[in-house]
Amino acid sequence: MKELLRAAFSQFEKNQIAAVDAELLLAHLLGISRKQIHAQDLELADEDREKLASEYSDLINQRLLGRPVQYITGSAAFRYLDLEVGEGVLIPRPESELIVDRVIGYLNSADDKDLAKSVIDLGAGSGALSIAISTEAALKGLKVSMVAVEKSAEAAAWLNKNIAKYDLPIRVVIEDVVTALPDVKADLVVANPPYIPNDEKLPIEVANYEPEIALRGGPVDGMQIPKLFIDSAARLLKLGGFFIMEHHEMQSNLVKNAMAESFNSIQTHSDLTGRDRFTSARRK
Repeated sequence: MKELLRAAFSQFEKNQIAAVDAELLLAHLLGISRKQIHAQDLELADEDREKLASEYSDLINQRLLGRPVQYITGSAAFRYLDLEVGEGVLIPRPESELIVDRVIGYLNSADDKDLAKSVIDLGAGSGALSIAISTEAALKGLKVSMVAVEKSAEAAAWLNKNIAKYDLPIRVVIEDVVTALPDVKADLVVANPPYIPNDEKLPIEVANYEPEIALRGGPVDGMQIPKLFIDSAARLLKLGGFFIMEHHEMQSNLVKNAMAESFNSIQTHSDLTGRDRFTSARRK
């Protein structure tokens, strides 16, 4: 095992790929956690070792070509979840986890927190936000009814897989956020729209593999799609309802301006590296 890892580490280092990816790929093949690779000395027969080496080499080559490790293993970690992912759905990012903290904090601090709250996730993708909010709210005794809106049929397939995996009563609506849920009014809306400007260069593994529809927000400033999400949130929220949206670190002022007409109590929130990546507001 150690020889396989050392060889993979060397290849990845030359190609500026994180060493942890080599561990994740080997753990995936062995059906164990990454930590267990170093915690136990696995004994394999010669033929099993050769088979493992061959399969591992294939996975390493896929990664060297730029395919994301999450697509290779079919799994992405998000907070306490292990989500199924693959081509056609955006890989959930760790920074998006902070939205869940904000939402749970808001629900837990509400004067009427004992009452069930309706929550809509716009652009739900793999279901990371919907499922995390639903499961963590339940752990705190908070009642939520969740609707996940996703217009991509490919992404919605992964969304439904993950909802089924965690056996949650989340309603899935496969429709554009602009037209979804007419006449519905919710207590809370979360959104992680496509927001990257069309001409911004992306890492090869993102540009070549992840769905552009989930990444690009439009020309110049990338605000074309985020504005549609903001307008949709305004339409869907009750008066006083809470909205939080992820965005590009360069878009915080643009987002505030776009929200000003329909929202108040607008606040920008930083990620763990101090970048302005989220904005929350209340519906006027």
